[in-house]
Amino acid sequence: MKNISYLGFLSILAITPAFGAYDAEQFRNEIAEGVDLVGVRENIDKPDVAPGELGLDVYQTADAGYDADIQMFTPTPMYMRGGGGLNLPFATDSAKLNGVEYDSAGSWTTQIGLGWNLSSYVRTEIDFQESTFKFSELDDMGASYQTLGGMLYFDFARRYVQSGDITYRRSFVPFIGIGAAAGVYKFDGPGGADGFVIAAPRATLGFNVMLNDLIGIDIMYQYQMMIGNGFGWNVRAGGVDNISNIIASFRVNF
Repeated sequence: MKNISYLGFLSILAITPAFGAYDAEQFRNEIAEGVDLVGVRENIDKPDVAPGELGLDVYQTADAGYDADIQMFTPTPMYMRGGGGLNLPFATDSAKLNGVEYDSAGSWTTQIGLGWNLSSYVRTEIDFQESTFKFSELDDMGASYQTLGGMLYFDFARRYVQSGDITYRRSFVPFIGIGAAAGVYKFDGPGGADGFVIAAPRATLGFNVMLNDLIGIDIMYQYQMMIGNGFGWNVRAGGVDNISNIIASFRVNF
């Protein structure tokens, strides 16, 4: 009887490694093929799309679930400006001729500039301005000036708003600016106050409206205090004259 028991026990020990070898081989095959939680085998070389916002961010380049009304904005280091505006006669000193004063009428200015965005609040700019003056009751007489100036602008609101890794664009930004310029006056006709002038200070107050990520419109009031050349005909050199304009210009970022 003992011999039969020993024989049975030895038979079991002999068979057990065969089962173990089979289970190990089956396990390796299933890992190679991939087994999901419900027992359905899939090819592990085909990755599943990751769920949630992280998956959208990794696997998709558009429509990542963000608000469609808010567009991503990439800040740019530089911009160009071009535009023009009208002189404000009530805020501009009158020209003089033989002691009689004549208000500006139908006068305008043009502007081109190149600027640098120093931060989300501060930018600097160099520009060239040319103005043409006409005067009431002086149909055959006029004046012009050309100046090259530098400005430092301060925005009242952040132009870029960051939320995580996304930078949003603000559409409306008010600003102020302060700077100086230098150039020449030329008054047509005999006795005109021609010569070198300095615009110091030059100050602006306005706002920017972005039309898209790169192009916007600036509307601003500009004040210039002209020093050193008189204003009119048969006037002495020197003194101070005040000039005011309303200017609209396109600002193109790049």
